[in-house]
Amino acid sequence: MSRYAGHVQILTATHAGTTRGVTITAACSVSDNPGTVLACVARENPLNAPFVQAGAFALNTLAARHQPLADVFSGLAGIDADQRFAHGDWDTMVTGAPCLVDAPAVYDCRLIEAREVATHLVLIGRVEGLRLGEPGRALLYLDRAYHQI
Repeated sequence: MSRYAGHVQILTATHAGTTRGVTITAACSVSDNPGTVLACVARENPLNAPFVQAGAFALNTLAARHQPLADVFSGLAGIDADQRFAHGDWDTMVTGAPCLVDAPAVYDCRLIEAREVATHLVLIGRVEGLRLGEPGRALLYLDRAYHQI
């Protein structure tokens, strides 16, 4: 799967006082009417429970300028999960999930389905809020390295 290029994004959710954010590349559009996206996270990581429990999530698309932030939310920067949101500028839109203020695009979603598939949890969300920010070079991950286009 390392040969499969993916747009780097940060998936976020808040539930019962716990805010979770992780860097992912497994995300895509499902439908444009109604706006629907899917995102995948590791199924066996208990820290990912808020993505289902919250009933909502935000998919924050990253630009090349966000590579340091991608490292923070992936764990590569050595920042504890509870300290990640001290990096970047965050707000909320409709669902209460954290939204990256300067992201090229933020999809604020209500969870409509969560399904376990092999090692991952597939989250499908209906877009309730959309914010388009400054465009820029996209941040991709391929062959275990970042790339820009």
